[in-house]
This record gives sequence, C-alpha cells and structure tokens, in this order.
Amino acid sequence: MKPVAQDLMAWRRRLQKPGMVPPPPGEESQTVVLPPGWQSYLSPQGRRYYVNTATNETTWERPGSSPGIPASPGPHRSSLPPTVNGYHASGTPAHPPETAHMSVRKSTGDSQNLGSSSPGKKQSKENTITINCVTFPHPDTMPEQQLLKPTEWSYCDYFWADKKDPQGNGTVAGFELLLQKQLKGKQMQKEMSEFIRERIKIEEEYAKNLAKLSQNSLAAQEEGSLGEAWAQVKKSLADEAEVHLKFSAKLHSEVEKPLMNFRENFKKDMKKCDHHIADLRKQLASRYAAVEKARKALTERQRDLEMKTQQLEIKLSNKTEEDIKKARRKSTQAGDDLMRCVDLYNQAQSKWFEEMVTTTLELERLEVERVEMIRQHLCQYTQLRHETDMFNQSTVEPVDQLLRKVDPAKDRELWVREHKTGNIRPVDMEI
Repeated sequence: MKPVAQDLMAWRRRLQKPGMVPPPPGEESQTVVLPPGWQSYLSPQGRRYYVNTATNETTWERPGSSPGIPASPGPHRSSLPPTVNGYHASGTPAHPPETAHMSVRKSTGDSQNLGSSSPGKKQSKENTITINCVTFPHPDTMPEQQLLKPTEWSYCDYFWADKKDPQGNGTVAGFELLLQKQLKGKQMQKEMSEFIRERIKIEEEYAKNLAKLSQNSLAAQEEGSLGEAWAQVKKSLADEAEVHLKFSAKLHSEVEKPLMNFRENFKKDMKKCDHHIADLRKQLASRYAAVEKARKALTERQRDLEMKTQQLEIKLSNKTEEDIKKARRKSTQAGDDLMRCVDLYNQAQSKWFEEMVTTTLELERLEVERVEMIRQHLCQYTQLRHETDMFNQSTVEPVDQLLRKVDPAKDRELWVREHKTGNIRPVDMEI
C-alpha cells in the first residue's frame, strides 16, 4: 500500500473509531479503556470528546474507570439535539458544540452555543477559521500537523489555501495554481514539438539543396587524380543529403510525433482533474452556505426563547409557558438542523480533502511522466544528431583518401602518355 493511502486510512480511523483512547500528552502511553456505556470521538478540529450512549451526555473530560463515576466532578451535560447511541439520525457521530464554529468570531454569548453548559463554552479561543468556505485550524490554537509526505516537497501538502490573485482583487485556489503549472508544461511541450518541426524543415531543405548541388556540372572536366577527388566531393554531397533526409524522418517519427501525441493525452487528463475538483469545491461552498443559514436561524430561535423567558419572569401565565415550550422546541429543531448541516459540510470537506490529496498526487505523477518523456526524446534527438555527424564523416572519408593520393607528377605522366604528339625535338637547319 502506498504511504499516502495509509495516511488517508489513518485519517479516517481517527474520525470514526470509538472505544480505545490514546492518552493525552504527558500521560502513560498505554491504551486507556473507557467505562461501559462511553464512546470517544474526534471533533473536526482534532479534539477528543466523550459520549455516554445511555444518557446522551457529552464531555471533554475522560470518564473514570468505574461505571457511573466520571473523572472530574459531575460531567457537563450537553443540550445537543437527541442522539441514539452517540449518533444523530443521519448516522454520523454526535459532535461537541465546537463543530458549530465554522468561522472566526469573538464570543457573542450563549446564543452562539448549542448548549449553555456544553464543553465548548470552556474554550476561551476559537479552534477554527473559515476562509473561502474551507475550515482550517485557528493560527492561535493550531495543533501541530504532520505532512502527508514529510520527506518531499509534495503538491499534496502545500496547496490547501487560496492565494491572492496578483492580476485582480480576487483569489486563486491552490489547486488552480497547480493546474496552471501543468497547463504551462503542456504549452512548453507544444512549443518543443514545434521547434523540432522547424528543425525537420531545415534538415529537409538542406538535404534538398545538397542533392541539387551534387548534380552541378561545374569543374566536371577536371582530370587526373584531382578530377577523381573532385568527383568524390560531389558524390559525398549526394550521400550527405541522404543522411540528412534519414535524420529528418527519424526526428519526425521518434521525437516530434511522440511529443504531439503525449500532449493531447495530457490535455485530456488536466481537463478531467479541473472539472472534478471544481465540482467538489462548489459542493463545499453550498454546504457552508447552508451552515451559515442554519446558524442564523438558531440564533434567532435562541433570541426568541430568551425573550419569552424574560416575559415569563415578569408575568406568569399559561400562554407564556406554552410559548416558551414552543420556542424551546423550535430552538432545539434549529440546533438539530445546524448540526445536520455541519455534518454534511464536514462530509463534503472530507471528500474534497481526500480528492485533493489523490488528485495532486496524480498531477505529480503526470508531471514526472511528462518531464521524463521529454527528457528521453531529447536524448534521442542528441543520439540521432551524433549518428548524423558520424554518417557525414563517413561520406567525407573517401574524399580525404583521394585527396591524399593526388599526385601532379603522376597525373602529368598519365596525361602525356595519352595525349602526347611526339617526343622528337627540333634541331638546327644545316646549309
């Protein structure tokens, strides 16, 4: 199994596995067993809390080892919506009140909490901050996070936040930066293939001109060993033209064509990744909007309940008591709606998180594959170039051999033997 897959499985187990609880820092390292009826969970912020499945009590403090005896005086009873065996009706673990804090805000009183005596009220600082619908640990209370691939500068570890767009006032998602890098690589590969194509055209034109020049009749009447060397020079041009034609053909089939084909496949992969992550981010934004709407509704219901409670203190009446019961039911329903929206948001963010990890790692793989493919084909280009130089040298070698054999004296002898008109010299006339 790949290390990242193991990390993802461990991450899921941290969110889902109840029962055996690792002790906090400073305590014994051995596993701590919970009393019967208690289960433990991790909040989305990474803090462990405990649920009594019989009484629906929630507490930050670990229960004592004896049944019914908590570790601290009196467990904090939560006024969370009713749960069954530590789960909401949706089937997700009941989270503590801190899960309702989806954005940074100062304490605004009990109306911001789902329970007036819940464990979440103990915290003096928010644990999370939401930026562009994505929830992060608060910088002031951020626990140490281990990188998924600590020995590498991996894409899956460094592109979770958005970045301000230098061209405007908006922001660019971290994944969008990665995608732009990949698309730039695709463009560079396209330009490389165009460069090789221009190189091929030059080779083809050069070969054509060499072949034409080899047929030129200039100095065709040169004779002797020099004439043979000159004829070989012209023949070497024809041979060199053939070498360059073969070189251009191999450049097309072994360098240019693979670059073009790979570029098309790469473009399809990038488009697929872009659409997938963009859809998940839109779903996350939709879930976050639902959370904020539910949070606002809860605040209004709690404000209404508080107002009716104050009216009851002023004047007792059956109508006021009925109004309070009705307001309490609506407040409880609003709290239940908020918790459901938070659960759906956390599920959407978890899905986005997992897909971001797997997709960024896929981008790494595709990038390595692209770079390695280009490297190999450029090595093939240099190899073909060396071979061309070697073949060109072989076409010149016969010329060198003939030039070394050029002998003007021998040429003169041969030419005289063939064209002589007589070897009897003239003499003086006698009287």
